[in-house]
Amino acid sequence: MADSRCDVLIIGAGPSGIFTALELIRENSNKTITIVEQGKNIDRRSCPKNKTGKCVNCKPYCNITTGFSGAGAFSDGKLSLSPEVGGDLPELIGYDKVQELIDYTDGIYLDFGADKKIEGADSEDEKVKEIRRRAISAGLKLVDCPIRHLGTEKAHEVYSRIEKYLSDNGVNLLFDTSAGDLIIEDGVCRGANFINNKTGEEFVITAEKTVVAVGRVGADWLDDLCRRYGIKRRAGVVDIGVRVECRNEVMEEVNDVLYESKLIGYVPPYNDKVRTFCQNPGGFVAQENYEGGLAVVNGHSFKDKKSKNTNVAILSSHHFRVPFDRPIEYARKVGELTNMLGNGQILVQRFGDILEGKRTWEKELMRSNVRPTLPDAVAGDITAGMPYRPMSNIIGFIKAVDKVVPGFAGKETLLYSPEIKFYSNKVEIDENFQTSVKNLYTLGDGSGWTRGLMQASLMGVLTARNMFR
Repeated sequence: MADSRCDVLIIGAGPSGIFTALELIRENSNKTITIVEQGKNIDRRSCPKNKTGKCVNCKPYCNITTGFSGAGAFSDGKLSLSPEVGGDLPELIGYDKVQELIDYTDGIYLDFGADKKIEGADSEDEKVKEIRRRAISAGLKLVDCPIRHLGTEKAHEVYSRIEKYLSDNGVNLLFDTSAGDLIIEDGVCRGANFINNKTGEEFVITAEKTVVAVGRVGADWLDDLCRRYGIKRRAGVVDIGVRVECRNEVMEEVNDVLYESKLIGYVPPYNDKVRTFCQNPGGFVAQENYEGGLAVVNGHSFKDKKSKNTNVAILSSHHFRVPFDRPIEYARKVGELTNMLGNGQILVQRFGDILEGKRTWEKELMRSNVRPTLPDAVAGDITAGMPYRPMSNIIGFIKAVDKVVPGFAGKETLLYSPEIKFYSNKVEIDENFQTSVKNLYTLGDGSGWTRGLMQASLMGVLTARNMFR
């Protein structure tokens, strides 16, 4: 491909990049837009595991995490409709502004076919109040957050319509193309270098404005660029945890009343923040692969296909201080060690075995009430790979949640590892999301500012509104 030029260059076709382009079109900006994505377009994305029954470690990237709409196309597709959940944008642009943008962005999702039903919206319901009373008694906070659940298969349909809309409205979509280096001259970003993954051809795209929206998959790449060009950033948080799975009967009350119970606690003795994330009633535990072969666990929830289990992440948040500023590398090492113990696969262990100081054996899983929904997970001992501090936080938090949801800390409750959320060191940006380099914007989870579909999407909306004003 020959070198080219556009008004707006967007690197990454996740929610932030997509909604930047969408809003530019809706604003009738008449700007030429190019989106470059290292993965495939959405209709060509598929996971071989659906046929093989096990992860085959696709190369050069995982189709679950990479491609149009990023991990969003194959996630459970939850849109958090409260500024309290999904990122730190309220501290940058204000709570009310974030809520206004959530409402607007939610309307766009509805325009493209999102389910109109909202889960967990009535915080004054007596059943919700009772759950909150138990949470307070356990030293936990129940966060009120209405959820619009797209569903794994429905999210794919919504984003497919969005991709078609962008293409029909003149957006140049380049797939199977990886970004190399940014072009920064005299403190101004002029574009970036790229390589076609199929042909190996290298080319340059110059642009008036460059948006980096590479998600968690690209957090390492972005962090390296920040170091190279002195783009201001500060140490971010890293979430290290597990995916917990138990029978639907145990979670029935919170599933019916809240759909997703967002609980936060500060567990002694370290008082680190520990939280639940991405609860999937009747869901399935899933594997995702990152560059370099790292396997991490996640959870999916379909609209039409249900299991007998509910899964939810429990994440222990860790902030690092000077002189350490490589939280992504630290978290990766934790994941690699756990992968080593599982011979490259996800590890699973019963909670009762953890408390008894023993590993879990395959035969024990097969006779338990809770049967794993990730069939190729390897029974073992996750405590041999997980650092003491996050493991201690997770155990204490599970015991606290058991006071809210009796049976949650049952002997047969399953813990899968590693569940790691990679966020870049938080890039310093202004209220328009521009970095210390002129005409360079960083958005979404890769920027360190968001942790979910909704806040990542609205970053794109606000960027588009303000970048030419």
